[in-house]
Amino acid sequence: MTDGFQRYLRAKRTVDDRSLDRRLVEQLRERLASRNEASEGPLCVLEIGAGIGTMVTRFLEWDVLPAGEIRYTAVDLESDNVTELRRHLRAWAEDRPVSVSGTDVLTLEGPDRRIAVEPVVAEAVAYADRAATASDLLVGAAVLDILELEALGPLLGAVAPGGLYYFPITFDGATRFRPTHPADPDVERRYHDHMDAKPGGSSQAGGDVLVRLQGMDGVSLLGVAGSDWVVRPVDGSYPGDEAYFLRHILATVEEAVGEIAGEEFEGLEEWLARRRAQVDAGELLYLTHQLDVLGRVDERTGVTDTRQ
Repeated sequence: MTDGFQRYLRAKRTVDDRSLDRRLVEQLRERLASRNEASEGPLCVLEIGAGIGTMVTRFLEWDVLPAGEIRYTAVDLESDNVTELRRHLRAWAEDRPVSVSGTDVLTLEGPDRRIAVEPVVAEAVAYADRAATASDLLVGAAVLDILELEALGPLLGAVAPGGLYYFPITFDGATRFRPTHPADPDVERRYHDHMDAKPGGSSQAGGDVLVRLQGMDGVSLLGVAGSDWVVRPVDGSYPGDEAYFLRHILATVEEAVGEIAGEEFEGLEEWLARRRAQVDAGELLYLTHQLDVLGRVDERTGVTDTRQ
């Protein structure tokens, strides 16, 4: 991983903030508060694909996590992300009434909650297997489109009976750039083809995940909502660092379409040049369709995947 990718993760914080369905966030907040009141000991959260920790800070800023003692395990496959996560949390706390202590495990203590964040470098499914039935909440943002559907069972196995799962920003089959360009259909089709060609990848992940969850005994869907990315200029410029976010997306499209089409797609270079010029001019709009999924593991039976 490069500094550029971590800058992309920081830049997309504002994009995700606009996109996340707030009704599901409020439902998650209420469910966690009720579970915390009914249980003894700290609330345990497991996040897979945690990146640089933007979900941790979002949960704290939005008061999603209940007051009291919380253990938060943040798992990511890339060691550079985990290193940056520690730096990100310390920097976030600097101008807030939050103290930070510890090295391997960071303890963030504020007026009404104490959260011990343990960053872990690990593969998500392997770690979930080791953490079976230990978590009150499983979080996986923008990860299910790069994991096999068969991973859902082991991942949900990490959730304690009666616990919750939250999978926001799950890609579901639509990418759009505007203003329109003659090459758009070919670019978008090949971009999605590349997602489908990757091991575990799916350009239809959102719908696929819903079907899979419907076939799992011991799992309830509490809510599903759209969380579309909409990135657009305001008065000729982009909010925050979202111009960088768009440039990273275009670089990703370039790599993906190039791998699928090779030299056969002669229009890609001109399309990219036009789109990059539109970012520079504050003209490009970018939209994707995604889903937020919130659910619960049965109090009595736990998870059984009947589709395996």
